[in-house]
Amino acid sequence: MQDFRPIDLLNATHERGSIVLVRADLNVPLDEAGNLRDATRLARLLPTLETLSLAGMRVGILSHFGRPRGMPDKALSLAPVATALGQLMNTPIAFCDDCIGPTAASALTDLPEGGICVLENTRFHAGEETDDAEFAAALAALAHAYVNDAFSAAHRAHASTHALAKTLPAYCGHAMQAELTALNSALGNPARPLVAVVGGAKISTKLELIGNLSRKVDTLIIGGGMANTFLAAQGVEIGTSLCETGMLDTARAIIAEAAANGCRILLPCDGVVAPEFAAGQTGTCVDIAHVADNQMILDAGPQAVKDICNAFDEAQTLIWNGPLGAFEIEPFDAATTAAARHAAARTKAGQLKSVAGGGDTVAALNHAGVAEDFSYVSTAGGAFLEWLEGKQLPGVEALAAN
Repeated sequence: MQDFRPIDLLNATHERGSIVLVRADLNVPLDEAGNLRDATRLARLLPTLETLSLAGMRVGILSHFGRPRGMPDKALSLAPVATALGQLMNTPIAFCDDCIGPTAASALTDLPEGGICVLENTRFHAGEETDDAEFAAALAALAHAYVNDAFSAAHRAHASTHALAKTLPAYCGHAMQAELTALNSALGNPARPLVAVVGGAKISTKLELIGNLSRKVDTLIIGGGMANTFLAAQGVEIGTSLCETGMLDTARAIIAEAAANGCRILLPCDGVVAPEFAAGQTGTCVDIAHVADNQMILDAGPQAVKDICNAFDEAQTLIWNGPLGAFEIEPFDAATTAAARHAAARTKAGQLKSVAGGGDTVAALNHAGVAEDFSYVSTAGGAFLEWLEGKQLPGVEALAAN
């Protein structure tokens, strides 16, 4: 794992009253009235803000919000998010309607020691998404130090995540450090056996992910719609199930490569089928070799779940991305829920290190009521997936190089 300067070092090397820019991810869901619908990302930011505030730093928060395409857009202002953050922290949070220039400079210097100000959407400036050095310099002119606490934006080489980290003394926030530590323990230097679950609809969207994991894990469990393509590639008749017929050769190549790497691929041996994916359907369990022509596989079957749980029982480390079936509609959530609860129970018993991430994954674990019981659940989305794919993340690389 790369070395990063921890935030505690910042507090030890900068005087009270110093101005610190914190790159956060405030790109959170709001309803039409501007009210926060999910506070998870904001909650994970609080330890960093509290550490800096207690040390007497003046804190300016940088973030993008939506896609304003390099121009101001009132509908994408961070003002309502600043209000929500203040309510969550139970402390006043200032807001500035720009993130560079005299207005932003005054907003930060006027803060009391320990004060916090949310600066306006960085994407209101075209230089943000082009990683422009001049825009980064304008940001840097506001402050004495920089903290990146937005792993979820680390896969983008933008000015506030990349160029800025090379301009100011840069430090790693608490949430960023927790994410990197968890991910390193899961894939960088894991306790073995290492098992990965990859689910979802299509192989084509997770080719790099599957390829990287097949070179690193001991068992790769494939579920969801993409399992149908692997089954079809092996000559299994899958009825009307979702299948990427143009990816059959690719699936066979993945199976061959995994075998060459000593990675076992685990596919469902039975499934729950129905005539269509719709509410009110009654699922029928069948052996995977006996799917009728007019039926579609919508979930893994009970024996498949037992096989998956047995793999969890043998594992020391688990990585999970994607559901095992069409969990959004009952009863096709059964396999994902049962497997997730089994992994959670082993984690709580201290028998398994479990790391999960991806939008559908987080939703599925919350649906199963076990998200809090996994060792770590990433809300990073694209950055989490690119890390699983083995890609370098510009925001992390810049932070490490500083």
